[in-house]
Amino acid sequence: MTRTRKLLAALAVLGLAGTGAALRSGPEAAHAAPSAITDSSIPDVAERVVESVVNISTSKAVRGGPAESDPFFTDPDSPGFGTRPSQKRLASMGSGVIVSSGGRILTNAHVVNGADDIKVTVHDGTDYEAKLVGIDPKADLAVLQLKGKVPALRPLSFGDSSQLRLGEVVLAVGNPFGVGKSVTMGIVSAKGRGNMGIEEYEDFIQTDAAINQGNSGGALVNLRGELVGVNTAIASRSGGYQGIGFAIPSNMARPIMEMLVKDGKVVRGFLGVNIQTVTTELAKENNLGASRGAVVADVQPNSPAAKAGLVTGDVITALNGSEIRSGDVLRNTIALLRPGTTVDLEVVGRGQAARKVVKARLGELPEDPAPRMRGR
Repeated sequence: MTRTRKLLAALAVLGLAGTGAALRSGPEAAHAAPSAITDSSIPDVAERVVESVVNISTSKAVRGGPAESDPFFTDPDSPGFGTRPSQKRLASMGSGVIVSSGGRILTNAHVVNGADDIKVTVHDGTDYEAKLVGIDPKADLAVLQLKGKVPALRPLSFGDSSQLRLGEVVLAVGNPFGVGKSVTMGIVSAKGRGNMGIEEYEDFIQTDAAINQGNSGGALVNLRGELVGVNTAIASRSGGYQGIGFAIPSNMARPIMEMLVKDGKVVRGFLGVNIQTVTTELAKENNLGASRGAVVADVQPNSPAAKAGLVTGDVITALNGSEIRSGDVLRNTIALLRPGTTVDLEVVGRGQAARKVVKARLGELPEDPAPRMRGR
């Protein structure tokens, strides 16, 4: 499960925060005002939410040469120790969040993807086998269900991640390096982080709460004890914590989770345009009608966009009355809508000032989108 990438010119490693692992164009503007903190509020929240976070251990068979190993957990009792290379089993650890009293768990796709066996350890130390309900690698989310007779568990309630404010205090709960559940504290450093090259669909909350290997799939909570994010990745030169962690916002995670539970997969809406975020320079050079939004660079023939009359050079400035500030915002919003949904797009034509509303009935995102269309 090791996945690392270079962070543009900064050459920082973007590591998924699972054990063994080292759309918006920019942060959303927010007004700094951290939540009020009392001497007891953080301990109260921490003690309450820690029971709703679980440890996840997985293993899978690997063939050929030596399996990847975690130097923290190379142990004679580990799965596959002493066996021939062709019989090696790759073990990994991560975290998850209880979202129903009956044993439903939300975690990252990369924590469980390809696993033959999934074991979940709850707060009292009891281990349960778990089955995979559904997985969405494009957004790095997965849903598990504990097997057998499960006592009533304490689920975390979902918060509204759109209400998070820059500087707001948040807690990260998970199982870093497999040492056991831990709670760290930080603030919301930025919202709407995209174009990171971590996942296909990105709208990350950035936080300086300590997130390390093994925290993947754990909870990011506000001081009301609500789940506002699923911890997913870190940016680091060393592979360890350096104050830049990323979490999938709850407002993206929840509808994806619900689709996975209902259908076992995620079916995304499809508009059929290639888009780009409008900048001042781009608007001037191309005589665009708006200085902010998502400009249509190309329209796929016979797509919902083509049928709605969208053309190259149109700038989409709002969807169903909500402002579109970038191409990634439009892409993520469309992706969370069901095929067949009719949307109102506020559009400004090239060289025009007047805005018009165009209705488009979304199609279903193809499994293998046409090149350069990226499934919007």
